[in-house]
Amino acid sequence: MARTVAAVRAVVLVQLRFATGLTSEQYIATQGWQAASLPCCPLHPEGGCGFARHGTYSRTPEGAKVPRWYCPDGHQTFSLLPDCLPARFGGTLPELEQVVAQAEQVGVEAAADVLRPDNHPAAVTNISAIRWVRRRVRLVHAALSALLGLIPELFANSEPTVSSIRTHLDVLSVLGLVREISAAYLHALPPPLGFGPRPRRRWITSRRRQHSTGTDPP
Repeated sequence: MARTVAAVRAVVLVQLRFATGLTSEQYIATQGWQAASLPCCPLHPEGGCGFARHGTYSRTPEGAKVPRWYCPDGHQTFSLLPDCLPARFGGTLPELEQVVAQAEQVGVEAAADVLRPDNHPAAVTNISAIRWVRRRVRLVHAALSALLGLIPELFANSEPTVSSIRTHLDVLSVLGLVREISAAYLHALPPPLGFGPRPRRRWITSRRRQHSTGTDPP
């Protein structure tokens, strides 16, 4: 059945995995993005759409670049993200894992004191440091929870935490390995591990209603 470009966009990822096997330092030093290749357009695998390389865009850490391609017919760009970098998030996957592991071990507040001390350039207040840690913990735990739901047989009796999955897989670093293991499910995993939609944030709202406005009493 023929499908329109709009329909294909709904199921085709605009960011794809680049399995380099390199650390972020190695990726930057060797300019690993130059070796990236995307043989066909994800929207038009049969070709004929003018699909071509479209430069790079910069990422943190400083010096890292992500290669990009463009489909003129679909008006869509596609990029290859190396395994050492998180999706839709700055820094590196090992740095992100370190923050979450520290918070799991000593608690969010204690981790904030260690990882974002008062003299840190980006630490404004202790409250902002706690939010900085909490956001990373929330996103990684949400991604790991989705992973356990997608591959329950591989992670039986594991909790959606870095420490639990490290123990289960008997490894020291887990997020990069998890992205490799879940390569077939990256479209369904949320960032920073996968390329699916961001997890919805649950806002706590009060059920209390304000007094209605009206005229002042006499």
